Amino acid sequence: MGIEEINKESIRRQIEVFNSGHVEILPEIISPDFSMMDPSGVELKGPDGFSQMVTLWRSVFPDLHFTIDDMVAEGDRVATHFSYTGTFKGKMWDIEPTGNHIEISEAIFYVLKDGKEVSQSNFIDWLTFYQQIGIPIPNNH
Repeated sequence: MGIEEINKESIRRQIEVFNSGHVEILPEIISPDFSMMDPSGVELKGPDGFSQMVTLWRSVFPDLHFTIDDMVAEGDRVATHFSYTGTFKGKMWDIEPTGNHIEISEAIFYVLKDGKEVSQSNFIDWLTFYQQIGIPIPNNH
């Protein structure tokens, strides 16, 4: 299996973690060097930081489900377009749940090293997200 297929499989496993909540496999696919800023401005580091993100999203949207729509890889980079659905049932940051259902499309560009993610750049339509969860657009977005 070439590096592109190894990296794509790592991202598939990551999406499955979001769907299942099985964060115990994250050290296998998330580098200790992983770092990203979440939308609230908190920096997430390593598998533990990634686990916090998964746990938050699954507590906010308990029926969260991701579907990979398209994925391409070249060397240590993977681009993924996916959609996800869920019902807003838990508090997110300082936002109270509305019970609204979401259907969102997102693109993420990943950088991997040795088959483990080290960084990502997310592109999400926040306007649609906030409209679907049923709240005014926060000032920090």
